Amino acid sequence: MNRATLKNCRRIVVKVGTSTITHPNGTLNLRRMERIARSLADLRNQGREVILVSSGAVGAGMGRVGLAVKPASLPVRQALAAIGQGLVVGEYEKLFGEYGHTAAQVLVTRDAFGDRSRYLNICHTFRALLELGAVPVVNENDTVAVDEIKFGDNDTLSALVACAAGADLLIILSDIDGLYTADPRLDPSAKLIHQVETICQKIRDGSGSKGSNASSGGMFTKLAAADIVRSAGIPLVIAKGSEDGVLYRILDGEELGTLFLPAPTPERARKGWIAWGDVPHGRVTVDAGAAAALCLKGGSLLPSGVTGVSGDFGAGRVVSVCGPSGEEIARGLVNCDSRSLAKIAGCQTDQIESLLGAKDYDEVMHRDNMLVRPVANGPERGKDE
Repeated sequence: MNRATLKNCRRIVVKVGTSTITHPNGTLNLRRMERIARSLADLRNQGREVILVSSGAVGAGMGRVGLAVKPASLPVRQALAAIGQGLVVGEYEKLFGEYGHTAAQVLVTRDAFGDRSRYLNICHTFRALLELGAVPVVNENDTVAVDEIKFGDNDTLSALVACAAGADLLIILSDIDGLYTADPRLDPSAKLIHQVETICQKIRDGSGSKGSNASSGGMFTKLAAADIVRSAGIPLVIAKGSEDGVLYRILDGEELGTLFLPAPTPERARKGWIAWGDVPHGRVTVDAGAAAALCLKGGSLLPSGVTGVSGDFGAGRVVSVCGPSGEEIARGLVNCDSRSLAKIAGCQTDQIESLLGAKDYDEVMHRDNMLVRPVANGPERGKDE
């Protein structure tokens, strides 16, 4: 895949951040919103299907009540989201209506992606909206989503939406040109990376920058979004939202921003849901031998490789699997609850029945119910490194 193939993408998810559609004082940047809506409407006229994931509710609420700095109080931030959400969506409805298209507000919470039936309902809803010719405008329901507004970000949401909608491309518009070798605000020698094939640890280590005062993300959250869509076979472009004609230029194949290429062997949809649809309910630590068996040999997780269990979870829950040094190497559905797993940790499979009184499975986590993170060997294969 290369830049030229982006012009063939038919179903596109575009995410705009708070800093892209608001002024520094928090009020809505109507000129920027108008340009985005006009571009999306024109793409719709071309026969493409578009979904907009838009931040800005809290920022717009701050602007309306005259706050210059995002408050630390969760109830106040949720109140600001309630004030600002109507302002943001109302403006989009007006703008899309002027170009002959219907905007459809979609508010979701993180747990909606964690329940299999609700997740499938989200998938069907997006498809129905697109078939009706509407432009879904998606945001987290910040007013009620406690965990999301404290720790969440619309970068991750846009990636989950792209997967649920079966998108061909995700574009994240931000206040930065793309992925750099270091934070350009701190390191003047930082260089823009135009294309990324593998997200190696070197890139992750250099992505710790946070977003602007009004936003909640940063490059770290955008890399997390890249992890999600790449595993589903969806390319991602991160570019500066203030660039003239940014969407047209990306779809015309111009080398604008950073293109993250999809993984060569995308995971099946069910494994993608296991990995990213639900927040892990606990953590299982494994030894080096088990880590190698999972990452390099395609094996299942057996109790003999487990060295630690944390969290209180039941059988069938999504759990994070971490290697000896603490890094997450996989996620999957466990076959037993946390208390039972703690009892059999480090034991052989033929000891399970005597320790628990019964044995339903030999594996703690079967390979078919697990998504393993790709192993990146060597330096990042970006064009500019």
